[in-house]
Amino acid sequence: MGVPGPFPGSPGRPDAPVPDREEVDRALERLGAEYEAIETSLLALQDHAGRRLLEGAELSGTTKERWAAAERSITVLWSLFDAYTAALESARELRERRRWPSAEDLAELTELLHGEGVTVPGAATADGAPEDGPARPGERFSLEGLVARINGLYARSLDVIVAADAVWSALPARIDLLSAELQRTRSLAHSVGVRPGEHPAGDDLERITEELLRLRERVIADPLAFWVSSSTGSSAPGGGRPDTGRYDRAARALEDIRREVAAVLDVRQDAERRLMQLRDVLSRADRTLTEARQARGEVLAKIAASEVPAVSGPSTALHEQLAAAADYRRRAQWHRLSPLLDSLEERAEDELHRARESLTAVTAPLAVRAELRGRLDAYRARVARHGMAADPLLTERYDLARRMLWSAPCDLRAAEQAVWRYQQAAAEALVPQQLEGRGES
Repeated sequence: MGVPGPFPGSPGRPDAPVPDREEVDRALERLGAEYEAIETSLLALQDHAGRRLLEGAELSGTTKERWAAAERSITVLWSLFDAYTAALESARELRERRRWPSAEDLAELTELLHGEGVTVPGAATADGAPEDGPARPGERFSLEGLVARINGLYARSLDVIVAADAVWSALPARIDLLSAELQRTRSLAHSVGVRPGEHPAGDDLERITEELLRLRERVIADPLAFWVSSSTGSSAPGGGRPDTGRYDRAARALEDIRREVAAVLDVRQDAERRLMQLRDVLSRADRTLTEARQARGEVLAKIAASEVPAVSGPSTALHEQLAAAADYRRRAQWHRLSPLLDSLEERAEDELHRARESLTAVTAPLAVRAELRGRLDAYRARVARHGMAADPLLTERYDLARRMLWSAPCDLRAAEQAVWRYQQAAAEALVPQQLEGRGES
């Protein structure tokens, strides 16, 4: 609703010229248009959906206080509008008495249109505009001043209604959608063992559920507590936006939980395979350690004067943790199972590597003996190819080395020396044969 434009002359100035008939008619036309605009706006305010919601809601807090003030303002608005209507009708009746109004008529019309001749109840003005200060009983207004007061009360009342309606239109529906998504997430989380008291995400789901319930109750009872006025300083009714901070935080927290539940699903689907692989790795490590212990006994029995490292038993801690992982799998405690599997996989590979190193270390003397046996037989075959297998010295040194290598316990140092002496003798015996062969050729 706009304030009508200034009329010729001004109230309180007796020396102001009296308007003529055309000026009076134009002023009445403007006031009539203003009257229709005010009436249309007040009726729209009366039928506003937000107003009906406010009237039927159990309000609290800021909204309760501001709506009580707005209801008083709306009552005052109709009282002011009635006074405006009566004054305008009086002016119209005076103008319609004569086609050509007399000077006295024009003067009286001037006072009606410009003077402060409209009287309204004191309670109406005081309740309607508290920021203007208390009004005197029977305070008088000009039509322009009355329209200005109506416009101010209307804007403040409409601001309350529009703001509450905007919050109610935005937040409850979004909260309901988020609550429905929350229920779906809770059902999925429960199916994979994400429950309150058993998983941190389960506790977070309960917290978000309670937060959404409290938030919805607060939004319904006190929507203006979630209204942020426009920072541009606009005085237009409804200038601002709903405050969705609490809703946004709950939505982000739920999204984090959904990702956590998805990760738990991945762990559940992959857990059995990883547990089987862990059992296989630890089983191979145990078998390798068992083989190393057996090999150590064989080495100690067959190899003399050799330092054979001790072989430790299977890792009790790893097997206990593997049993704990299987228990977590049965109890669907995925938040505990996932980090435990990560740790176990790395440690199980280390355990298998350690077992293989132990086996290699304890069997090293047997490998040395096998290498010496192979070297001795290779030289024996070479000597035989040159027809020197019956050479007494070679036969004596071969038999000595062979007895040392094939006896138990075997002294590796002495056996190595015996093999080396046989190699030297074979090499010395083969040199003349090689030189003779070169001379003939």
